Amino acid sequence: MNILSLFVAVPVLMIVLLFLCKEMKQIRAVMVTGASALMILATTLVVCFLQERAAGNSAEMLFVSSTIWYAPLNITYAVGVDGISVLMLCLSAIIVFTGVFSSWNMNMAKEYFLWYCLLSVGVFGFFISIDLFTMFLFYEVALIPMYLLIGLWGTGRKEYSAMKLTLMLMGGSAFLLVGIIGIFYTSGHSTMNLLTIANTLHIPIEHQRWIFPATFLGFGVLGALFPFHTWSPDGHASAPTAVSMLHAGVLMKLGGYGCFRVAIYLMPEAAHELGWIFLILTGISVFYGAFSAVVQTDLKYINAYSSVSHCGLVLFAILMMNQTAMTGAIMQMLSHGLMTALFFALIGLIYGRTHTRDIREMGGLMKIMPFASVCYVIAGLASLGLPGLSGFVAEMTIFVGSFQHADLFHRIFTILACSSIVITAVYILRTIGKILYGPVQDAHHLHLTDAAWYEKVSAVGLIIAIVAIGMYPFGISDVIRESLLPVIEKLI
Repeated sequence: MNILSLFVAVPVLMIVLLFLCKEMKQIRAVMVTGASALMILATTLVVCFLQERAAGNSAEMLFVSSTIWYAPLNITYAVGVDGISVLMLCLSAIIVFTGVFSSWNMNMAKEYFLWYCLLSVGVFGFFISIDLFTMFLFYEVALIPMYLLIGLWGTGRKEYSAMKLTLMLMGGSAFLLVGIIGIFYTSGHSTMNLLTIANTLHIPIEHQRWIFPATFLGFGVLGALFPFHTWSPDGHASAPTAVSMLHAGVLMKLGGYGCFRVAIYLMPEAAHELGWIFLILTGISVFYGAFSAVVQTDLKYINAYSSVSHCGLVLFAILMMNQTAMTGAIMQMLSHGLMTALFFALIGLIYGRTHTRDIREMGGLMKIMPFASVCYVIAGLASLGLPGLSGFVAEMTIFVGSFQHADLFHRIFTILACSSIVITAVYILRTIGKILYGPVQDAHHLHLTDAAWYEKVSAVGLIIAIVAIGMYPFGISDVIRESLLPVIEKLI
């Protein structure tokens, strides 16, 4: 079996084993073993990928394999990875692993983890796919479990949030399906393989003009593109902790990855011609998301609107269409995935003890829960771009690349995007000051316990990854730049 297919096979095997489990210990054993296996697979893939590149294998995609699924429409199960895909798989493996420990005491654990594993199948399958239909299929597999995970295990207006998320993302999927069908038929209806369409076929510009907006919009909805972002804050606020981690940490990255891998790569002429429209929308996302986070009082809503801003920055950088900015976009996907997962893990920890997410009802937690509080400060500093952490290298790379455009239009939007850093500092420092310092607002909070061992495993694992990217960004950026070359050549 191809090593890439193991990323789908392992979660499927976990689902089968969970059906056989009867006790909580067995369920936890299956999840920890499976999540650890995915981590080992991701590490092995990185090593094998780097060895192949060092040996001189310069193919655009490595570990490629293809099996016919439906011959009349040339649909194949085609997989392959470049450096960007490998990094996304590593991010997904880390979030799945830490999410298991954040769900250690979940009610109806067996059913919850069954849907959690199905969500993982969709995420991993999406990142390894190089066939458009297969990619769309895994995309849908990743979306469907979100409805039940939020609707059954969520909090607050969970039914409303689950329905809103599902309807809006399915609406985006409809645009995406139109785009994929359009790509297939206008490129000669002979294949759905991304590499074949990009390198040997060509979509006429008159068709690119309507396929590009449909495809970018379809993926952009999942990437919280303004004004189609409203599902995200409600979904985050109602989702259980690990689902919020996977949702913001990985699922939203499917949107940015899809815009880059499909819309920009296959339709570069339309991207140049129509990209300014979406650049305006993404610029609004960056600015609007940051300002919206400032006025929130719910911890999850603060982080949710922060995610709208940061994911908007990813799409913003992709639309700059130069190597430096796009490198920053991929690094931002990694950075945001890790730090927002850490935020949601800690918010779940705090909510589980204080039974509130309102920052006005908390205070003095640094004395009561020092471990969790220090981790929250680290997550906040990564979010506002402190040097030495992942957020700094990602955002600085984006801004440097964006400023390479000499025209007034791009410069104005770049300056507006840069100003979001100041706004981010406002809501991060405000939140830290409110909940961690000052007087204790509730006497019952004096008796709270700090993080348990399994919560510490989740938080420490994410912090290590955040610091690793911040302290050693060049190895990652080199891998990204190399993988961007085929795309950049088409954009020139």
